[in-house]
Amino acid sequence: MRIAVLGVGLIGGSIGLAARERARAEVVGWGPRRKTLETALALGAVDRVAPNVEDAVADADAVFACAPVELLPELVAQALAAAGPDTVVTDAGSTKRNLVDAIDDERFVGGHPIAGAETAGVENARVDLFDGAAWYLTPRADTSGILFERLHRLLVAFGARPSAIDAQTHDRMLAAVSHLPHVLANVLVTQAASDVADDEPLPRTGPSFRDVTRVAGANSEVWTGIYLSNRDAIAYEVDAVIERLAAVADWLRSADAEALRTWNDSAREDRRRLLEAGLQGGSVTEMRLSVPNRPGIVAQVALALGKAGVNIADMALSPAPDMRSGSMTLWIAGDDDAERAKQLIVELGFPAAVVEA
Repeated sequence: MRIAVLGVGLIGGSIGLAARERARAEVVGWGPRRKTLETALALGAVDRVAPNVEDAVADADAVFACAPVELLPELVAQALAAAGPDTVVTDAGSTKRNLVDAIDDERFVGGHPIAGAETAGVENARVDLFDGAAWYLTPRADTSGILFERLHRLLVAFGARPSAIDAQTHDRMLAAVSHLPHVLANVLVTQAASDVADDEPLPRTGPSFRDVTRVAGANSEVWTGIYLSNRDAIAYEVDAVIERLAAVADWLRSADAEALRTWNDSAREDRRRLLEAGLQGGSVTEMRLSVPNRPGIVAQVALALGKAGVNIADMALSPAPDMRSGSMTLWIAGDDDAERAKQLIVELGFPAAVVEA
């Protein structure tokens, strides 16, 4: 297998390391900075460096575009123009709607690994960066089922937990759980610094302040583009936070201890539920379903399960001899999720059966 990585920073470099070590793939790297490419080569994140995008994607089975979000539409289009008919092209951008709307090609599957580190750059790339990490995929209605399966299997080999989701839901959800925290971290450090008079010493910060502001001032080259590309959803979340903060201010002014206690207890419970939603573990159930052999069927099933929060640990496609129908085999994480998955698939109109161990 040959993988092309376009942009070899922290994410691209980690993809290269995981692809080489865990998928036994040959990795070809390309990027705008020669020094970065040389570092990636020295660290073993790529097997060779390509002089241009066209050379990088030649004969590739999968292409990963890892660039700032505002550059992705042009980079993905360039990769698709040079890639073969059986090449799957994906990206690693933090926002999806603008990119998915801009690309009209069944070989493209939008992607976003929920992984990273406080330190950027290929020198900080790690082979285990994606272990247990969610990796959102935003297939189009006409996405090739075979190419989606190939990408899904590759991400599982990296150690990730791929899940299908539509692009609009992705951006709205990430605005709340990823982009808004960066906004709030920036606001908090600015607030704390501005509250200190010029002739006063800066206050010593405690662990709670350090934890909640860890992402403040993240790479502006990356994050300015993210803020702008998802500006409507982020602005909506900011407005909602302002309303909640106003309510807290009212409780404080009126010394409403009961409201403050209830709010604090609710926050603790909400945090527990949100964190537990990302925990891994449990059994894996094999399920087989019969589906018509038509474009978009894999995306339809994957998106339906992804929307319901069902994790597909792996999948395999087997077309019938007459090519008019076929079977999908899904491995679903968790016994409860397997039952939900079966019900959802039946509601889509496809017969499904759990394979007994």
